[in-house]
Amino acid sequence: MKVLQVCAEIYPLLKTGGLADVAGALPLALKRHGCDVRVLLPGFPAIRRGVAAQQHLAVPALPYGARLVRGSLPDGTACYLIEAPELYDREGNPYAGPDGRAYADNHRRFALLGRLAAMLAEGLDAEWVPQIVHGHDWHAGLAPAYLKAAWRTQGRRVAASVHTVHNLAFQGTFGLEILAELGLPADFYQAHGLEFHGQVSFMKAGLHYADRITTVSPTYAREIQEEEQGCGLDGVLRARRADLSGILNGVDDQVWSPLKDTLIPSRYGAGDLASKRACRAALQREFNLAPQAQAPLFGVVSRLTEQKGVNLILSGLPELLARGAQIVVLGSGEPALEGGLREAATVHPRSVAVHIGYDEQLAHRIVAGADVLMVPSRFEPCGLTQLYALKYGTLPLVRRVGGLADTVVDCALENLADGLATGFVFERFEPADYGAALRRACALYRREGEWREVQQRAMAQDFGWAAAAAQYAALYRRLLP
Repeated sequence: MKVLQVCAEIYPLLKTGGLADVAGALPLALKRHGCDVRVLLPGFPAIRRGVAAQQHLAVPALPYGARLVRGSLPDGTACYLIEAPELYDREGNPYAGPDGRAYADNHRRFALLGRLAAMLAEGLDAEWVPQIVHGHDWHAGLAPAYLKAAWRTQGRRVAASVHTVHNLAFQGTFGLEILAELGLPADFYQAHGLEFHGQVSFMKAGLHYADRITTVSPTYAREIQEEEQGCGLDGVLRARRADLSGILNGVDDQVWSPLKDTLIPSRYGAGDLASKRACRAALQREFNLAPQAQAPLFGVVSRLTEQKGVNLILSGLPELLARGAQIVVLGSGEPALEGGLREAATVHPRSVAVHIGYDEQLAHRIVAGADVLMVPSRFEPCGLTQLYALKYGTLPLVRRVGGLADTVVDCALENLADGLATGFVFERFEPADYGAALRRACALYRREGEWREVQQRAMAQDFGWAAAAAQYAALYRRLLP
């Protein structure tokens, strides 16, 4: 079964968020289920530098003067790169310039990604023709549309398509003036197609034209069919509910494992939590925090946005500090939230530490060194940070939403008694509910024996890629003729 994964970023070559982690881990997991997987990627500089054995393919002329390159990812997975310097030869963020504004030609850059996916399905590389085209997020949203257009032209389905929604809030919406550049049939621009409130939506194209739709957790699959989290596309998703499923993301054990992690000061397992405490002490020293152990050290590894609940974290800082706790924050985002966190670190330098930006190695040290990892999101399709935290015995504090609801069990008394608790969960996106969860974390931390039991239970949770890959492989098989 030949499967083409189509994505805009991939770990470890280029990462802006969890999408890259998924794109990097899923191909190898699918191979264990009998899939012959290749990945199609834009030729961003960081990706080009990490691809080995590059070979230009002799193919007919491509849009925008692009060239198709075949190569190999660091883990040995075969891949295709779209070499189009005019569109992709930009360092840094793959979607926006240094000023944070989306590139004006993003419609061309990612329409080309979808178009090349369909062309590969039509036989652009005669040596390997995919039977399944699996696109990720809006960047690959036009791939199913181009496949349907090819079906119309050739009178047959050239490949089946799957579109995965990683975050419905990002939709790839552009003005009508781009229609002529897309090369799609004119009647594709309608309410049952690309049209979205008088504009063109790449995400809607994927939702409408894909043979099957998946998203990254069962709860999020239900939530996006409702108005609150449907981002204007809930009607489309309700109409396609029979073709929509939620498949929970996994964790790559080769990257995130406290027993194997070379990026943390001391490796450890569930039976060696003293070494986890050594990671905590090292994190305190790194940020010049007071070397205290009587209250929890909270960690945040996140985009610093209201969606991620950073406003709740800021509003709850006085109570957190009053209880003797500490907090280390890694991330970047909304200037007001960044400023508020910086100010708190200035006023409370021995209790609050903030690193603005992203640092993959520091992320590992925070996940290993913190006692509690905060993910109090307004909405969260899956969340990977809380899964990493569970593996490292760092108890997640989350809101009951999306994949967070599917993966963390609250330390309520009945859950503790039944041996189910793995973290701290609150319901409403409000300071009072968040503050109550924070107090539960501080209270449980003082009960050392129970805290250790919950840590060990968290570390025993299995959120590897095997289960997710099996579900994807089964879905692909159902789509084959």
